[in-house]
Amino acid sequence: MVSACLLGEACRYDGRSQRSERVLAALEGKAVVPICPEVASGLPIPRPPVDLRGGTGVDVWAGQARALEREARTDRTEDFQRGARLALEAAHRFDVTVALLKEKSPSCGSQRVYESGVLRPGEGITTALLRAEDITVVSDEEL
Repeated sequence: MVSACLLGEACRYDGRSQRSERVLAALEGKAVVPICPEVASGLPIPRPPVDLRGGTGVDVWAGQARALEREARTDRTEDFQRGARLALEAAHRFDVTVALLKEKSPSCGSQRVYESGVLRPGEGITTALLRAEDITVVSDEEL
């Protein structure tokens, strides 16, 4: 499973892609399941940027943190959780054991995420769910 933005899909919050030639080269010849949990949940492109508040993705699943739009502070936690569940369903459907996801994303970050506007160690909402189901999550920055 791979973050769709890394494959060149313009699905990021700002309407751009994060196409990575390094990722594409590493995936050559491999079966790939593209995923953007935020778009899968029904959020639009573009959309307001979202930060985690009160903790990381693990804390969101424990009910201790939220996913809020940076400016308006609109709560998008349920949208992000729905997208994570859809990513997990796809992982099960296609027997995915490894996910290569975009770092710093409130959904896909695996080492660092924005929490209350500051880049901090931690993982996103989708990453936390996938890891809880024993799916290995790798950052695009690890390649």
